[in-house]
Amino acid sequence: MHSSQQFDYLIFIGRFEPFHQGHHYVITQALAHARQVIVLMGSANSPRTIKNPFHPNERQAMILNSFDKKNRERIHCLGINDATYNDNKWLIEVQNAIVSITANTPNERIGIIGHDKDESSYYLALFPQYKTFMVKNFEYISATPIREAYFGDDSAKKQASFSQLTKACIEFLTAFEHTKAYHRLKQEYQHIQAYQAAWQTAPYPPNFITSDALIVQSGHILLIERGGEYGQGLYALPGGFVDTNEDFYQACLREVHEETNLDISLLKNSLITATLFDAPKRSQRARTVTMVYYFELPKQQTLPDVQAGDDANRAFWLPLSELNAVQMFEDHYGIICQLLKI
Repeated sequence: MHSSQQFDYLIFIGRFEPFHQGHHYVITQALAHARQVIVLMGSANSPRTIKNPFHPNERQAMILNSFDKKNRERIHCLGINDATYNDNKWLIEVQNAIVSITANTPNERIGIIGHDKDESSYYLALFPQYKTFMVKNFEYISATPIREAYFGDDSAKKQASFSQLTKACIEFLTAFEHTKAYHRLKQEYQHIQAYQAAWQTAPYPPNFITSDALIVQSGHILLIERGGEYGQGLYALPGGFVDTNEDFYQACLREVHEETNLDISLLKNSLITATLFDAPKRSQRARTVTMVYYFELPKQQTLPDVQAGDDANRAFWLPLSELNAVQMFEDHYGIICQLLKI
């Protein structure tokens, strides 16, 4: 048994997409054993996707509205940005967020609360300066099947998933169904389901290979705005699937030409490096491995002409200072930060 109020602060880290009764149980336990609770909401810089459909302010409202006024005053909700391919950057942001609330509180009065759920709970071992406070996994509820039911067409599954939510969360999700954002996400979910169904009879789970280009000139990066049903409207590196008769580099040049109409001869002698990105869950459609070619063009007063083609809505040069993860497709923001060291 844990003695009452043995902590000044207990910290709960998650994405809460959406907030469910399992999350509610953890925070309730934290309130019983700490004066205050810090809820760190991950993926705060993610665009709306099936995996991260709700903005930080929406998740904060679901969380706080699930408690009475007295307990709400003891809960601090802070958004934490993803830092794909850079765990240390993520850790620094988390550490700074904690200190911004706890100030000079001794570390022994601060704890990380959670349970051994799955690979997403790996963070519990990343904070040796704080105590770990373990609680049971309440009914083994997972947000993933809740999201699938919410965006799917099976009303029985949706009703069953709603039984795992708090009243405040149900009210929010019911209202959210009447927004344009919900209908766009539902369309994207249907696309993903159809995409995966096409490969259900394959003897092994499919793995796809793509090639992308990171092209920089004079402090600007060449991007496209995606068309189609998957990632529509998000900014991405030009690139795509590798054809059976070409290697990664040939595919990269072809995709750049097809999607941006950039004069490919400009890339000659400008290749800095080629890096493979193979995070297993980097794409929601299927396991996708990409080779990214980083080109640094000679500095010029005028940027090369580009024009959208193929499945791109737009091709354009964006100042590096205007890069925003909330606008970026899949892990492309993380790839850019990794290769440009920004």
